[in-house]
Amino acid sequence: MASRRMFSKDVVCSDRFLDMPASAQALYFQYGLEADDDGFVSAPKKILRLTNASDDDLKILVAKGFLIPFDSGVVVIRDWKINNYLRRDRYTPTRFKEEFEQLDTIDDRYQLHVLAVGIPDDNHVVDMRDTQVRLGKDSIGKGSINNNEGRKMSHFTPPTVEEVQEYCFERGNAVDAQSFVDFYTSKGWYVGKTKMKDWKAAVRTWEKNQRQKNKKSKDDEGLEGWLNA
Repeated sequence: MASRRMFSKDVVCSDRFLDMPASAQALYFQYGLEADDDGFVSAPKKILRLTNASDDDLKILVAKGFLIPFDSGVVVIRDWKINNYLRRDRYTPTRFKEEFEQLDTIDDRYQLHVLAVGIPDDNHVVDMRDTQVRLGKDSIGKGSINNNEGRKMSHFTPPTVEEVQEYCFERGNAVDAQSFVDFYTSKGWYVGKTKMKDWKAAVRTWEKNQRQKNKKSKDDEGLEGWLNA
């Protein structure tokens, strides 16, 4: 495994990164140093304890989209291919084969493959392992892939807290963007048993449910006031 690790200014100097607490930023750098050559961190909670970081720091990195968690307990650094460039003679493939096969690479960023999480479909799961030496080149078009039959499949990318906040601001609702992202992150971005396809639609549903809940609360208060009158 290569011993040198790099960090792109496009990632670690972005507003999205710098808006995080210093402890979460430091944890990200430590994960970058401990990751294997495909960006997988085998013991994220152990590193968290060794660096005196908190569970909230790990949650922030996931919610902000800097890490992708797996059920096995490992995480992968989403911008790994933007950060790192490895020579072929120093590259060692990850031992987390099953998790690796669940990933696609879009614009040099990892994202979970829709099919790899168990949604029935005729299309084939595409092996995204980079054959170009450089961790960062791939042949997928942005936002979709084509299988051998020429059919197109759309991809879902979880939104950041900032993206949800911006959309909620546009709609003028009172949805808590952080709560929304935390909730669906904990669910693996599933809606029931189906992988989420449109997070904006989920925000609108959340907004509707919140509005109905508030209305019911007001109705209950009005009824209680009437009974006590």
